[in-house]
Parts: sequence; structure tokens; C-alpha cells
Amino acid sequence: MHIAEGFLPAPHAIGWTVAAAPFVVHGARAVVREVRERPESTLLLGAAGAFTFVLSAIKLPSVTGSSSHPTGTGAGAVLFRPPVMALLGTVVLLFQALLLAHGGLTTLGANAFAFAVVGPWAGYGAYRLARSLGAGLLPGVFVALALADLATYVTTSLQLALAFPDAAGGFAGAAVKFLGVFAVTQVPLAVAEGLLGVLLFRVLTVNARPELERLGLLRPAPLSTTEEVR
Repeated sequence: MHIAEGFLPAPHAIGWTVAAAPFVVHGARAVVREVRERPESTLLLGAAGAFTFVLSAIKLPSVTGSSSHPTGTGAGAVLFRPPVMALLGTVVLLFQALLLAHGGLTTLGANAFAFAVVGPWAGYGAYRLARSLGAGLLPGVFVALALADLATYVTTSLQLALAFPDAAGGFAGAAVKFLGVFAVTQVPLAVAEGLLGVLLFRVLTVNARPELERLGLLRPAPLSTTEEVR
């Protein structure tokens, strides 16, 4: 997920920055609108950013010899929609590059596109699909966090395949290799992240129910704390 500083060729680094920029700008406007219209959600907004920062800073060894990270972006996408996470996720990546040497400034655009754009949208899309099929809030949260995590690593694998095509197999050959290294080994971590998201939202339904109701995630239900959502 964190493509290292200087790892991408300059045209790719610039291209991904240009691709991510409109989403980040739109996300900044979405955050401003959210804070202006619902100032009571500011603490929960900060908590979503902090959750993403802490979770994605965890570095775990992979069986392929690389390392893996959870992402945490699915939670914020469910709470505030994907545009908000475009800004929050990019800010998280910027601080991680500066403070933890995870990723880099030249690769910030590529990392942001995978982590803060594709991941949140994939997770939120999975959440909305699950809800439309009759799933409850917690199953929806599970698929949101798991898919946001996995989609991020699939995107990173494809970005690397574009930058470093295989000598024999070209983009397709490189994609198979990078997906095998990053995406396939990410599946257990994605499942674990989905379960963590379920625990997080169980806590939120008890301790932050009014905020979740204002966000439309929970239906007001005086006689039940498990009544769900949109």
C-alpha cells in the first residue's frame, strides 16, 4: 500500500498525483461542508481520521517477504461517505510519509489514489450493496472494511504493474506477480479488519448512538439499540 519514496518513475508519480488531486479537492470541500452543517460530528470525524492513521501505521510481515498494513478507510467511508476519506486518507499518508517514513512525497499521489480514493469507494459500494440486499449494519460494515482494504492492495499491485511491466508478459504478467505478492496475501488481513470494524461499530452504537442517528446510520429506536439503518 505504501509505495516507497522515489520508487515510481517520474511520469507515473506525476500521473497518479494528477489523477488523485480532484478527489482530494472535492474531499476538502466535503469535510468543510460536513463540519459546517453538522459541527457535532467533528469529534467523530477526527476519530475516523485517527482510526485510519493508527490502523494503517501498523506494519505486519507478509509470507511473501514484503509487509502489509490494514487501512481503516472503510470505517470513515461508511460514516461520512468516500469523498471525506479522500482528504482524510491523504492527510494520513502525508503524516506517515513525514513522520514514519511509510510511503513518500513523490509517491503520495499514487498511494492516495489507492488508499484514499479507490479503497473508500470500493468499501462504501460494498456496504451499500450489502444493505440493499437486506444485510444489517454490522454485516455491511464488515464487507466495507474488508473490501476497502483489499481494493487498496489490488490497486497498488496494478499501479506497480503499470510502472514495471514484465519483460516477457508485459503488464498482465507483472500484474499477476504483484497481485500474488500483495493482494492475495492481504485477504486474511482484510477479513481481520472487517471483524475489527464490526467491534468498532458495536461500541459506537452504544456510546455514540445520537451521532450515528444524525448521520443516518441508525434509525431512532427508543426501545432498541440494535435497530438499523439507511
